[in-house]
This record gives sequence, structure tokens and C-alpha cells, in this order.
Amino acid sequence: MDPMRRLLVERACERLIVDFVHRLDLGEPASVAELFTEDGSWEWPPPGDGRRVRGRAALGEYFGARPADRLSRRLMSNILVTVVSEETATAVSYFSTHRVDGYTGGLVPAGPPVQVGHYEDTFRRTGDGWLLASRVLRLPFGGPTPALR
Repeated sequence: MDPMRRLLVERACERLIVDFVHRLDLGEPASVAELFTEDGSWEWPPPGDGRRVRGRAALGEYFGARPADRLSRRLMSNILVTVVSEETATAVSYFSTHRVDGYTGGLVPAGPPVQVGHYEDTFRRTGDGWLLASRVLRLPFGGPTPALR
């Protein structure tokens, strides 16, 4: 693959990684499903809670069930995309999540992140461009979401 084509694939995959967290934090969470292939999957394997969601419709339901009063901001870093072929790519990216439930507006005192981990992604080129084929969440640091009073 020529260097320019590789760069374009890397950028398309990086864009999906960042778009995912923007949609969760600032947009419509159910729309995250649009970033996945029709048979795409999201997984949080043990030692997490063992969740696995497969298929665009199920992903839309899952992410759309996010509590309406949840305020969150995810910080992404160390995004490393590896182009495997003309049709597939992988990535590892770090994240930290600041989150509270019961948000009704205003400024929330800053606290430590409730999660720090990384995503392991697989991307596939489709007729609609590059999409997430799978996302696995690895969470070595985590705790409960605090609730505001």
C-alpha cells in the first residue's frame, strides 16, 4: 500500500475512534451504532462484567439505554492504528472516563476518572467507508459511577 493511502486509512480509523466518544458524551448515544458494520460487536470481557453486544440494531439499543441524566467526558490518547490490508485495520487507544449520574446542569466539581483503560478495535472497509467491525474494552482501573445529590 502506498504511504498516502495508508495515511488516509489511518485517519479514517482515528476519526471513528474519536467520533465514538463524541457521540456518547456530546451527541446522541444510540447513533454510535452507525459507526459499526451491520454485524459489528462491542465487548467488555472478564474481568469486566462480561457484556457482549452484536449487530447494529442491538448496539443502538444498548448505547441508547444510557441514562438521560448521565454527564460524561472521555479523554482519548495514544491512538495507534495498524493497517493490515486494503480491507482491514486494527487499533489500540487509551481512554479515561469522567462521569456522574443525576446531572441537572451547572458545574460539577472535578474528580478522578471512574475508568481508565484501552480499546482494541478492528475496522473493515465497506461500501460506506471504514467502520468498526469490533471494539473490545479493556478496563484495568474502574469504579462505580458517582451520583450527584
